This record gives sequence, C-alpha cells and structure tokens, in this order.
Amino acid sequence: MTHSFALHIPDADLESDPLDPAQIVAGNPEVTAKVLWESPDGRQIRGIWQITPGVVTDTEADELFVVISGSATIEVEGGPTLTVGPGDMGVLRAGDRTTWTVHETLRKAYAISL
Repeated sequence: MTHSFALHIPDADLESDPLDPAQIVAGNPEVTAKVLWESPDGRQIRGIWQITPGVVTDTEADELFVVISGSATIEVEGGPTLTVGPGDMGVLRAGDRTTWTVHETLRKAYAISL
C-alpha cells in the first residue's frame, strides 16, 4: 500500500505462510499472514500474522507486536518467558531465539525492523 489506511485486524484475510518443518516442535501449527506495508529498502515491515495451536521455534527480528486474539507463552532463550493474550504488546530483539507455545490461535499486528 502506498498511502495511509485503516484495517479491522480481526476480519483481515490472510494468506498461507508455511512454516519450515524444522521449526515445529509439537502439534501441527499453521501460519497465515499478510504484509500490509514494506519500506522501499525492505528494512521496515508492517503486517498481520496468525498461528494455530502448537509449539514452534524461531529466531526473531527487532519486532513490536500487539496480540489481537488468542494466547501463547514465548520462552526467550537466556531471557524471560512472556505470556501474551488479547491487548498485550510484546517486544522481541533481533537474534532472540524463542519457543512459542500457542494455546489458542493467536493473531497479532506487528512492526518489524531488519
């Protein structure tokens, strides 16, 4: 999108964004997502991301997110364990190695800096 906009996040249509099978620890989690805006240099990304229940690992980028629905526990290797649900904001640092235990399908709006 090239201009200002507003979007009702709970109703936004998302597209399949398959996980790398090596990231899946337990269950059969599925990811859908939609990039809403990306800077011309590709270093800033804004979007919506959703994951169904299960356990996955990831290596994070600098990210600020707000949970719209669902819940998860995010274990940061060598750091805190974050419990997030609707209305919670989270901040992850580039390089954080995380394990996400998704209890209820989680939908979040995010802003990533690469």
